[in-house]
Amino acid sequence: MSVPRVLAPYVASLAAYDVVGEPGVHIGMPSTSLTLVLPVGEPLDVGWGDEAGSRERFWANVSGLHPVPAAIHHGSRQRGVYLDLTVAGARALLGVPAAELAGELVEVGEVDPALRDLPDRLAEADVADVADESADATWEAMVVRALVEALARHDAPGPRAEVGRALARLTGGARVAEVADEVGFSRRHLGDLVRAEAGVSPQEWGRLARFERSHALVRTGVPLAGVAATCGYADQSHLTREWVALAGCSPTEWKRREGS
Repeated sequence: MSVPRVLAPYVASLAAYDVVGEPGVHIGMPSTSLTLVLPVGEPLDVGWGDEAGSRERFWANVSGLHPVPAAIHHGSRQRGVYLDLTVAGARALLGVPAAELAGELVEVGEVDPALRDLPDRLAEADVADVADESADATWEAMVVRALVEALARHDAPGPRAEVGRALARLTGGARVAEVADEVGFSRRHLGDLVRAEAGVSPQEWGRLARFERSHALVRTGVPLAGVAATCGYADQSHLTREWVALAGCSPTEWKRREGS
């Protein structure tokens, strides 16, 4: 659905999903956004790749920035609402800097107790709307209302303006030294501020942003050599190495596994 203007700085995307297919493992890709998943029907079964002990089941999962793929184990049907939150959205909607959630998989009610009952409300709406098949729209509207209420409840200050500008420039592919000069900080001070806000270094943020751009192009079918050139990788081999490091597989293997 279209995100309301009041939430636009904080929610990069929001959509209900209802996917039917073979049971398996979906790859949750690293990015510059935090992920909020509200499954309906069955809890989300997720962990960090093959990391022992990280796999858990959640009814409302929020994951911070992470340089490794998430492994989402699923049955033949997946239903719920999926959101990408910006770094600013962590403060505005959850009341904490994104850095507190970096590399974490947590129940959203542990971050903001006021959202603890949201999964139950979605489940109740599912039962009520099953006859007219309007559950998806109802879920999206309920989540939007909950986030607007959260925005008013937290009234949290956003990241420092210099940090916001720095993250935007790094997302566009600018070099760290160049960005530090533009915002008037030393590289070390910029690094401290970015880590305190996002939970990753400026270099790591730039790496995630570049991978995110490449992911979008691979999804649309752009040839890998073109993806590498467009996103600033040295060559296709460099692109593939970064995918293996960040996604756990090559772009070709990802497309085969995800059916894209």
